[in-house]
Amino acid sequence: MPEKDIVIKTAIESVLGNSRKGRTKIIRLVQKKNPELGTSQIRRVYEKYGFTLSRKFRKRIKDNPANPIEIPFNRNEEWAIDFMSDALLNGRRIRTLNVVDHYNRECMGIKIAFNLPSQAVINYLEDRLELQGKPKAIRTDNGPEFRSKLFQKWLFDNNIIWNRIQKGKPQQNAIVERFNKTYREDVLDANLFENIQHAQAITDTWLDEYNTQRPHQSLNYKTPTEYAA
Repeated sequence: MPEKDIVIKTAIESVLGNSRKGRTKIIRLVQKKNPELGTSQIRRVYEKYGFTLSRKFRKRIKDNPANPIEIPFNRNEEWAIDFMSDALLNGRRIRTLNVVDHYNRECMGIKIAFNLPSQAVINYLEDRLELQGKPKAIRTDNGPEFRSKLFQKWLFDNNIIWNRIQKGKPQQNAIVERFNKTYREDVLDANLFENIQHAQAITDTWLDEYNTQRPHQSLNYKTPTEYAA
């Protein structure tokens, strides 16, 4: 190792400490103690002797095909599922699981809980299937609850197709996204919730009005119930 490199390497090691520091911070710290050292000199030694931080690469979803939305001609052809979040008066976070039928924009139900892992999602969907029949397909994003082995096994066992949207393309789940906006404005942003039961009660009352009384422009100003009749 050249003698000049030993001096710079020692200076870099002296400022590293126990925390992760990038090249720019290292250069500034070294120059505070050794103002005679140039930026290019420090950068060269920093890179040459392996001080560069290792990059943490995000796990990519290899199979990420486009999946544009299609409007079916019958009920239970495809349901869309999505999560939302809000908070109670005490600040504790809550999540909602929204289920919408693409055919008539009917909301099949909204489940509110503090946590909604895969098993809770499956349990709620089992209830929906018993009340409203089984969909041929379910459209979701790439969330971990839907990619889990447990959820994928449930889909397989029930012979339900998983139509996952393309990563970073929420417009491919546009119908439930539009529903979420309405639900956010009418319920989540318009009310203060004391507890889970309070939030669920307000939601259920609003949901009945949404499905049976509110006309939808996309349904030729019919309600979801009227359109499906």
